[in-house]
Amino acid sequence: MLRSFGNSISRRFFSTKTDDVVVSILGAPNAGKSTLFNRLMDKAKSRTYRLSSDKKSMRIKRKHYTGGSKISSQMLRAGGAIVSTIPGTTRDRRECWGLIGSTSFRMVDTAGIDGYRILSKDHLDKQILRQTWEAARKADLIFLLMDARIGVMSADWMDTAQWLRRNASKGQKVMLVANKLEGDSWNYKGSPILDTILEASRLGFGQPLLISAIHGDGMADLALAIEEVKKEKQKRLGIQHLADDEEVESIAGIEKNERYENSHSGAPLKIAILGRQNVGKSTLVNKLLGQERVISGPTPGLTRDAIETEWNFDGKTIQLVDTAGIKKFTSGINKLSPEDKEEDVPDEWAVRDALRAMKVADVAVMVLDAATTKLLRHELSIMDAVVKEGRALVVVANKQDLLIDNEYSSQDFANSVSEHLETRLPMLRQTPVVAISGLYQSTDELQSRIMPVVLDAYQRWNRTISTGTLNRWLKEVVLGHPPPHQEGRPTKFKYILQTKGRPPTFIIFTNQPKLPEPYVRFLMRNFQDTFEYFGMEIRLILKYSREDNPFAPKKKRSGSGLGGSKARKKRGIQQLKSFGAIVKGRKMRSSLQKFKKQSRQKGIYKY
Repeated sequence: MLRSFGNSISRRFFSTKTDDVVVSILGAPNAGKSTLFNRLMDKAKSRTYRLSSDKKSMRIKRKHYTGGSKISSQMLRAGGAIVSTIPGTTRDRRECWGLIGSTSFRMVDTAGIDGYRILSKDHLDKQILRQTWEAARKADLIFLLMDARIGVMSADWMDTAQWLRRNASKGQKVMLVANKLEGDSWNYKGSPILDTILEASRLGFGQPLLISAIHGDGMADLALAIEEVKKEKQKRLGIQHLADDEEVESIAGIEKNERYENSHSGAPLKIAILGRQNVGKSTLVNKLLGQERVISGPTPGLTRDAIETEWNFDGKTIQLVDTAGIKKFTSGINKLSPEDKEEDVPDEWAVRDALRAMKVADVAVMVLDAATTKLLRHELSIMDAVVKEGRALVVVANKQDLLIDNEYSSQDFANSVSEHLETRLPMLRQTPVVAISGLYQSTDELQSRIMPVVLDAYQRWNRTISTGTLNRWLKEVVLGHPPPHQEGRPTKFKYILQTKGRPPTFIIFTNQPKLPEPYVRFLMRNFQDTFEYFGMEIRLILKYSREDNPFAPKKKRSGSGLGGSKARKKRGIQQLKSFGAIVKGRKMRSSLQKFKKQSRQKGIYKY
């Protein structure tokens, strides 16, 4: 039964080279798997850098208010897996690049497994176990993580070890890792932790590696184990072991950020799937990919981590990001208050992760629920945040099967959503709206309906318009609707140019420091209609370029201070009297200073 889980899932969605080592982290709930995942993550290669807008929100007290427990420092880091003291926080498998020193590898974080989850008949537990099994099936090396303070001699651990032996494929290596061994206070004669470590070796996976994921102790032992597996894999595949690019560049002293910039010149198109809870985001992601990549179901709030999956669509590499449902959108979303319940904290961090995925995406796909028959306030807030962040927006109206009948088509449904959106947010008029049914439509049908719209929005958002085209547009607009006079002076537009794309930003040079707001809105609307910048923000900046009156008399340079003409004339006359010449140049000035000093000492010269 368990072996049939992975047969329908293609390895093409897990893009690795032939000799890349895939490391999966498995273990019991709350053993520190996500903490180790965040510790080993290669931030540059995995594109999980911290945004400037997140720096202020990172200044949070590290004490959790309920029960006096603490939030891990890893939980406060943006971009990594969500870490909490609550068991079962991780549900989906999360993939990224890992790095220890010069050892690079692929890494997979998984949900906790135990005997209860293995034997459970619950639908959610079966889905979680399926994701964990898929991570174990793909791995070359499995780190089986245990909490050294608790031990492994329980029925749950025995069931986990048997399940892993039964499902591990040929050539895979399983290594037991004992976590939470901070410092050396546990290392003394008669320590119960030493007895626990000794008992763990009886599972049949050898002596455990001793680490502390939160403090970074024992990472060198993990790197040696990964390198050993990498050499064995290369030998098995007949690949000659050579120093890879990471090792050569580290010897040459090339910085990691420079390596990242050089190797990511052709970055994939990043699409973030956003929306409130239970609108069908995870179902849509699974249908687009053609596999059960993320957990989905009718229960709200199943997704917590922002799960990234690389996908190849018509020869173009796309990074599809499934995010957690945003159940509320307020300015205080990044703050934890004393009233927050402990079970609500993972959901708060899930919303943070979803918003962060939106900030680094190229195109944001907003999924709506047709059952509500209207746009909710926080859905409008999410779309407003997407546009203000400078991302391209595409709206997907899901669950059309609840409304469509013989007299009401999917196009009628899309038009009604577009009209409602334009009424509530005029800046989002003519935003692309696609009506679908993620549950009942096939993968090919969904791809043919959604992806052309997304790619078109990305091309419009990413394009560069020539300066000549922009100035021709500006000339036509000014001839048709001249700008109003300001303080009795006519308003003149000199020229317009595009400073950057992503998001599209333009500067208009004018002779007025400020223009009336209605005329600025007219320019924005006309520009949006002319160049089809729908579903995104246009940053049109008016720059005041001062224009002097050519007929006004020019002011002569004057002054009596250190740099004035009168002062310079006075100094020149004094130098002529003293030296017989005007001093110019650095060497002459230094000799003048020496002469002044000697003359003052003798009482001959006073200047």
